[in-house]
Amino acid sequence: RPARGGRGDDRRGARPARPAVDLPRHVAYQAVAAVHRDDAYANLVLPALLRQERLTGRDAAFATELTYGTLRHIGTLDAILTDAAGRDVARIDPPVRDALRLGAYQLLHTRVPAHAAVSSTVDLVRAVGIGATGFANAVLREVAGRDADAWVAKLAPAFETDPIGHLALAYSHPQWIVRSFAEALGGDLGETTRLLIENNERPPVHLCVRPGLADPVVLADEVGGAPGAFSPYAVYLAGGAPGDLPALAEGRAHVQDEGSQLVANALAVAPLDGPDAHWLDLCAGPGGKSGLLGAIAAQRGARLTAVEVSEHRARLVGQATRGLPVTVLHTDGRTVGADPELPEGHFDRVLVDAPCTGLGALRRRPEARWRKQPSDLPPLTRLQRELLSAALRAARPGGLVAYVTCSPHTVETHVTVTEAARRAGVPADFVDARPLLPAGMPGLGDGPSVQLWPHRHGTDAMFLAVLRRG
Repeated sequence: RPARGGRGDDRRGARPARPAVDLPRHVAYQAVAAVHRDDAYANLVLPALLRQERLTGRDAAFATELTYGTLRHIGTLDAILTDAAGRDVARIDPPVRDALRLGAYQLLHTRVPAHAAVSSTVDLVRAVGIGATGFANAVLREVAGRDADAWVAKLAPAFETDPIGHLALAYSHPQWIVRSFAEALGGDLGETTRLLIENNERPPVHLCVRPGLADPVVLADEVGGAPGAFSPYAVYLAGGAPGDLPALAEGRAHVQDEGSQLVANALAVAPLDGPDAHWLDLCAGPGGKSGLLGAIAAQRGARLTAVEVSEHRARLVGQATRGLPVTVLHTDGRTVGADPELPEGHFDRVLVDAPCTGLGALRRRPEARWRKQPSDLPPLTRLQRELLSAALRAARPGGLVAYVTCSPHTVETHVTVTEAARRAGVPADFVDARPLLPAGMPGLGDGPSVQLWPHRHGTDAMFLAVLRRG
C-alpha cells in the first residue's frame, strides 16, 4: 500500500511503493522523479536503476525511451497537461505531475494503446499520489482526445506572428534557446526547425578508437557497429551498453561524440612549423579529448599536459589517460605563467575545451534544456575569455591554440573568441579551421571558425576556432 501523505506532500526522499504497473514504467517514473526532485542527471540515475531492477532487452529499451522522451518533451507536455487539467502543472503534486507526464508522453509520442497508457498511469498514480486516481484518469482521457499535432495547433502561437514561440512549444525547447539557435543559423527558421527536431531524437552512441591501440574497422566488426562518417577514429554503436564492451575496459576506445573527436583531431593535424613535442589540454575533465590527443601524441613522440581544476574530474582524466604520455595537473588553467608547470610561451599545441552552457549536446542530456538560463551566460563567457587568454599565453610563438565549446550560442563562440584574442596581450591570428576537418564534410560555412550541427553532421553542435600565436 502507498505511504500515507497529504495532497501537498511531495514526499521528498521517499521511495514509492511498488505499483501495480509493469517494471519498465516504474523505473522510468523513478528516473524522471529523481531528475525533478533531486536535480539528478538522467544519464547517471537511469543506468543505476536498470541494473538495480535487472531490466534488460526490450524492457530496458522501453524504460529508456519513456525516461528520455518524457524529459525532452517536458515543456510541451506541461502546456498540454495544464490545459487538460484546467490548472497549472505547478499546482499538481510533484509525484502525480511526473506520472502524468509519463502518461501523456505515451499517449502522444509512442505506439502504446491509449487504454494501456491511461490505465497503467492511473495505477502508478495510485501508488504515488493519494486520492488522485480520478483526477489522473480524467486528465489523461482529455489528453487522449487529440494527437500531438492537434494539441500544438490548439496551444502554440501562430508561426506567422510568433515563430519563436511556436517552435518552442511545438518542439519543446525554451524560447531563449530557440532564439539563440536561430541567430547562430543566420535566422533560417527552416533549418532551426530541423535542428529542434534532431535534438528530440535519441542520438546514437559514438565510440572513439584510440590510434595505435585499435583499428576502427576491426572494432566496428567486434562490437557490431559501423565506422563513423567523418572522424577517422569514430565507430557508431548499434545498441547495448557501451560500458560492457571489452574495448573500453582495455583502454582501446572510449565513448565520445564524433564532433568532439573532430575538433580535438583538428588541433593535432593543423600544420605547425618548428618543435612539436609539448601539448596542453587546459580544461581536460573528464578526459575524452585528452585520451584521444594522448594516443595521437604517443605515435608522434609528443607529451600532453592535461589540466583540470576539479579534483574529481582530474582523477577521471588520470583514469582515461592511463598508459599514455599524459601528465595530469590538478590546478586552474588560468594560472599560466604563475604556475611553474604551466610556463608561458612553452606549448606547441593547446586545446581549450571551455566550460559552457552545453546547448550543443541537448539531445544527449534531455533535462539540460530546462535547467539552463540566460543568466548562466555572463559568468561562463568571462571564464571562457580568461581561459582562452591563458591558452594564448601558454602557446609558444608560432604555436597553435584550438578554442572549443559544445554550444552554438554566438556569445560563447564568435564573441568570446574575438574578445579573448583582442585582450590576450599577445599577438594571435585566426587559422582557417575548415581544411582541418575531413575533405567533403558539408555545411562548414565561410570560416575561419567552424560550427558543427546535429542536423547537418550527426554530431553535437561543437564550435571550433584555431589561432596561431604570433
